[in-house]
Amino acid sequence: MKRRITILSILLVLALVLSACGGAATTEAPAETTAAPAEPTEEPTEATEAPAEATEAPEETGEVVAGDVVLPRNETMYFNGQQWGSVVCWNPYSSSCNNAMTIAQQDNARVLMFETPYLYNMLDGQVYPLLADGDFAWDEGRTQITFKIKEAAHWSDGTPVTAEDVAYTWATHVKYNTATGAANQAYIEDIVAEDPQTVVIKAVLGEDGKALNPLLVQSYLSSNYVIQKAWTQKLEARVGEDSAALLTDAAEDVVWSGPYHKFYADDTKVVLIRDDNYWGQDASMWGKLPIPKYLGHMIYKDNDAGTTAFKAGEVDVSQQFIANVQDLWLKDGLPVSTYLPEAPYHIGASLPTAFFNLGAYGLDQLAVRKAIAIAVDYDTIIANAMTNQSATFDQVPRSLMNPTPGEQALYDHDAVKDLQFAGKDIEGAKKLLDDAGIVDTDGDGWREFEGQNLHYTATAPNGWSDWQAAIEVVAAAGKEIGIDITTNYPEWAVYQTVVTNWPLQEGYDIFMMWSDGAGPTQPWSRIRHLMSSEFAETTNNWNGNWGGYKNPAADELIQAIPSMTDEAELKNAYTELVRIYLTDIPSFTLMYRPQSFHTVNESVWTNFPHEGDGTVPPVPPLDLMDGWSVAGLYNVTLVNP
Repeated sequence: MKRRITILSILLVLALVLSACGGAATTEAPAETTAAPAEPTEEPTEATEAPAEATEAPEETGEVVAGDVVLPRNETMYFNGQQWGSVVCWNPYSSSCNNAMTIAQQDNARVLMFETPYLYNMLDGQVYPLLADGDFAWDEGRTQITFKIKEAAHWSDGTPVTAEDVAYTWATHVKYNTATGAANQAYIEDIVAEDPQTVVIKAVLGEDGKALNPLLVQSYLSSNYVIQKAWTQKLEARVGEDSAALLTDAAEDVVWSGPYHKFYADDTKVVLIRDDNYWGQDASMWGKLPIPKYLGHMIYKDNDAGTTAFKAGEVDVSQQFIANVQDLWLKDGLPVSTYLPEAPYHIGASLPTAFFNLGAYGLDQLAVRKAIAIAVDYDTIIANAMTNQSATFDQVPRSLMNPTPGEQALYDHDAVKDLQFAGKDIEGAKKLLDDAGIVDTDGDGWREFEGQNLHYTATAPNGWSDWQAAIEVVAAAGKEIGIDITTNYPEWAVYQTVVTNWPLQEGYDIFMMWSDGAGPTQPWSRIRHLMSSEFAETTNNWNGNWGGYKNPAADELIQAIPSMTDEAELKNAYTELVRIYLTDIPSFTLMYRPQSFHTVNESVWTNFPHEGDGTVPPVPPLDLMDGWSVAGLYNVTLVNP
């Protein structure tokens, strides 16, 4: 049985990389935010870069040694692009384990080892029960959610998963101020066990006596793990209930409920092994075990090394950006495929965005912002920076929505058609500036505003090749319309400290940051992060609206949407927000980016998720480990059984 959440009543994501705090009804960001997210790029970050002695390619036999065990190739599925550097811990309460294969509490939570009550499916906007038994339900007053735990669900030690585990997990997050606790306390009052199988989530209530933010309360169910109470109490005793010690404990003895767990990990590889006693083989869930016995991830030195291994068939599922990915099958003849057979090859979910620093001279003028935005050659960005692995703005006109059908249906396209721009409108940009009196009066080739030349620096983090290529196109557009835009690429360690703290330093006039992907609170959460003034002009801001935009009308709609249940009212609200955004242009999307670069080599394994493959419900291309994509592990087959 599935919990059907229509996209119009529930929407999607709580930020792919932005676990924001602050309530929808508040006017400032909360004092505590979640840790800074890892950079959303194909390259490893400085903090997590693989050690110099990172693994060489697997042996010619195609088999890898993990400790004393040789992993049979026909029992092992290999990944790349997830794990950079050694695993630090296996602690599901920690947000700094650098354990990409097993710990990611996010909109599409990673559920290989630890599990959530529900699984979100980005393709149909629904959630499906995992640990939960059937639908969850709001009470009539919309103050609390009730759901049950499957009787078949049990921990790796054989004891049942209970409602008390769910309640104690939440209490622990609150007690020790984990990232999950800090991000959700503004919306969740408490989680209690009504009986061994029944969980009640009590929402923080607004002035109307109803849940302050139903979207964020519901998203907790598919974004956060249930952790065993008995093991948590053991952990608390071990660390003397010290918060710092609890969050840094390696948790080598952790109890899990998922289908895989740690088999081997060192500086060169991470290997998970299937739990053949996994409860999910019960008829109430999958009815069988996942197909691969082992899931492995070699720790490659860099993106190039990972791609080389993928081409050689030593990696089955690649979560790396591969330039001109179509060449792998069209020119090289490799058994490689992507979710979509033609460009853009992947499902676009997030919107990498250029933000204007509204505190910079002249950028408070709409004519300047709009002229720059409409002059940019987005087709060149998509062709060069993304090698056409993004839909164009002719194919998917710009708004605040990602290209998925569910989000595209949430606003009235015709109502904002006159505001949507596809780019490279040089003459239109020049006329806009001329009409505003922003012209070159001294003949030096650069326009002036109130007697001062318009000169800006556009930035992106050094080494983020696709973002840097995009920023170069932005700078080129400026020069074509008489605005001097130069580029600068600081290291991420510096960049992140500037863009997240207001006022922004000189040299950060136009700068790139991410936006939310697909998830159970979308597109509301993305819009909130792009436009809400609760984040404007704040410090330690990992939430969004880094340019300092403020609009009371937008704030009012953003605060109202989570409580809307009428589909027509909701569509009107989203349409108005799109109209405000495309009118004011506080920032502008440069491309559509996949939630994951899900590219597969079918030398060993086949029957991966593809568009139109007939699976019901459809399995999203999220590397067979996030949200409903884990269903793909039950569908794959060997090429040569």
